[in-house]
Amino acid sequence: MNTDLIFDNTEVAFSLKSDSELERAYFLFKMISIEPLVRIGTAATNFAIKAHLPIEGLIRSTVFDHFCGGVNEEDCLNVINNMFEKGVSSVLDYSVEGKESETEFDSARDKILKIIDFAKAIDSIPIAVFKPTGFGRIVLYEKVSKNEGLTALEEQEWQRVISRYELVCKKAKENDVAVLIDAEESWMQKAADSVVTAMMQKYNTEKPIVYNTLQMYRHDRLAFLKQEHEKAKNGKYFLGYKLVRGAYMEKEKDRAEEHGYQSPICGSKALTDENFNKGLNYIIDNLDCMSIFAGTHNEDSSYLLMSLMKEKGLLNNDPRVWFGQLYGMSDHISFNLAHKGYNVAKYVPFGPVKDVMPYLIRRAEENTSVAGQTGRELALLTKEKKRRKSL
Repeated sequence: MNTDLIFDNTEVAFSLKSDSELERAYFLFKMISIEPLVRIGTAATNFAIKAHLPIEGLIRSTVFDHFCGGVNEEDCLNVINNMFEKGVSSVLDYSVEGKESETEFDSARDKILKIIDFAKAIDSIPIAVFKPTGFGRIVLYEKVSKNEGLTALEEQEWQRVISRYELVCKKAKENDVAVLIDAEESWMQKAADSVVTAMMQKYNTEKPIVYNTLQMYRHDRLAFLKQEHEKAKNGKYFLGYKLVRGAYMEKEKDRAEEHGYQSPICGSKALTDENFNKGLNYIIDNLDCMSIFAGTHNEDSSYLLMSLMKEKGLLNNDPRVWFGQLYGMSDHISFNLAHKGYNVAKYVPFGPVKDVMPYLIRRAEENTSVAGQTGRELALLTKEKKRRKSL
């Protein structure tokens, strides 16, 4: 790979952070690096929230403000505008999870519709996102995935789920705002995939508006991508894909073991990396009818995508290629890519503090479990602290 090694530039990476914000980030990642502390902190936080103890202020001023943009869209604007000055766009991610009622699903749909209107008016938000289980019960997705017969009431419920997708994708097309649909657990994903494919067929007629998500830690996703490509060529519509490694590994392995079926997860981290990179190659080879949002915190995969773009003679800001990272993580990737003119967007989670806690806990656990992730963050923060002191 002949790409310049750009991700060590901490001056660019942390240009938006004041000295005190740099110290807070260092402190947070230091805490997250201690696994027992994360477990104790998670249990204590869950208890405090359930007991209605007054800890929201503490959470807000530490972990929430580091990993989230705010409690509502307007609250996120300061973060969004500051990042956009450095060339980094935002994907507003309403990160409220675990809802179960029709009222809550309708509320989530309305929130996404509002974000798409918000995005239309603001250049810094070119993309919207939602989770399938934000629009319907996971148990229902699971039944549809297994082709189990639905009761008359469940059939009506499923039609309401499809209707929520329809309203959001239609609005996205009208506003020319891309919409990413996240992937979740494998046992509900088949149903979600079928709905997303139907939305692509309907709304990706001129270019990708609707994007599905491929979790490349699943060993079947590359074959799925190729099948979908054949469908799209025959149906003459465009494909949009967000590629990620995946976020439900332990849950997937445990369930496969419990129910006695082969785990859908690749056998090793190396095989997952290989699968992810094959996905990158495949999409870049077929940009005539596909676009990619590469959601990755992996430096090697980011360099690979840069290298593939260079080999194909693509401009750094080719509209069919986006890089994406989570707000509060991997600033050395996001801001250095944007500095070189690539399309970069940060997922900016938002929502009421107590409702976003499951998201924040997952981020902490993910940083603890991903080998090298937290160590790399700490090393770069340390390097930047030293650089500033030497000025």
